[in-house]
Amino acid sequence: MTTIAERAAAAAGRTLKTDELLDELAADRTPEEYTPALDPMVGYEPGEDDPEMVPVHLAWLRVRKEVRGIAKSEQYNGGGTRFNFRGVDTVVNTFGPVTLKHGINIFPVGVDAEHRDTTTSKGSKMRECTVTVSWMVMGPMGDTLPMLLKSRGEALDSADKGTAKAQSVALRVLLLTGGLTPTHDKDPDASYVERGNEAPARSAESYRDEILDKKTSPGRLQQISYELTNLRMLGQKVQNETGEWETLDSLGRRIYGERTGGGQ
Repeated sequence: MTTIAERAAAAAGRTLKTDELLDELAADRTPEEYTPALDPMVGYEPGEDDPEMVPVHLAWLRVRKEVRGIAKSEQYNGGGTRFNFRGVDTVVNTFGPVTLKHGINIFPVGVDAEHRDTTTSKGSKMRECTVTVSWMVMGPMGDTLPMLLKSRGEALDSADKGTAKAQSVALRVLLLTGGLTPTHDKDPDASYVERGNEAPARSAESYRDEILDKKTSPGRLQQISYELTNLRMLGQKVQNETGEWETLDSLGRRIYGERTGGGQ
């Protein structure tokens, strides 16, 4: 296959030698264009703690295999609202050592931030920040995923840290979504709501009897735990199958583990 320079030379009735061809090609390029990109692996000598040199998509898959789940172990309780969540520190502390082990680097390469002033319900002035962050995920060999990943984060702050907080939230979102990180919490289908005001309140003993019934499925045991949580009855003590006093929470967890082979 002839090059453009060779075809031009042939049309002019002459033949380019190799050196002449290289000189002519170099003359039409800037130094940056003509200088080939350096191979990051040239001269590389693996160290004892270096990760295995695999493509980025394999390295990221290995990270996912090790981070099998992050539970919603932190709780927000304020303003009449209470919920469990996975905080930024928890997520980063989980992913950090594993990405380091497998040679994964994550760099923010673009931040698009929006700000607006707002106030709390008590009238305090706050600054709201919403960011869209573009991330580059690089593997141990210096290769990157074929596209930039984007995530968004929001934060409120009364001083100058709203943007930093929002970027931290965006990082958490990236790690959890990019890692498809489960919580290993209860299945949402286990939620059970008793409708109607006529339903009589159940006694702790009736729940105990249903928990101990061998016909009660693991799924129903999860529903019972949800009901007891809403009724604030998890801490109530009942006599178990051996006659010892045990909380409904402890009894339900123990029976659930026995019927699922130890799983929670």
